[in-house]
Amino acid sequence: MSTVADFRRHALALPGAVESSHMGHPDFRLNDRIFATLSAQAKGCGVLKLTLDQQQSFISELPAVFEPVHGGWGRMGMTFIHLAAADDAILQGALAAAYRNLELKQQKTKPSTRRKSDLKKAEAPKIKAKKTAAKSPRREP
Repeated sequence: MSTVADFRRHALALPGAVESSHMGHPDFRLNDRIFATLSAQAKGCGVLKLTLDQQQSFISELPAVFEPVHGGWGRMGMTFIHLAAADDAILQGALAAAYRNLELKQQKTKPSTRRKSDLKKAEAPKIKAKKTAAKSPRREP
């Protein structure tokens, strides 16, 4: 039997994972992208961002542990994990699967397809350096 504290501990144990908040609920991110949330903790569930194939596989193997989130989110792979029904190994493996999906997606993302805000952050130091260089007086030899 797992708890919200176990969910949080395993999520944060993944390399580079951080806890943040989305719409007033704790979430877990890698490079500012969500791979899991505790938006259903009041129901005793965590939420994982899985592929549709993973979701179907997890639910068919362990229907007492996994369930699609209701509505459109579930049709996109968002999956409840019932914490009271999940042992530590299942929880850890499911979180690792959601994390790996995001990690692989980020590795495949080319700079041209990144969010504009990410590109601006990356370019900001270069622009600043150019402005500083332009303001400095030139010395003649």
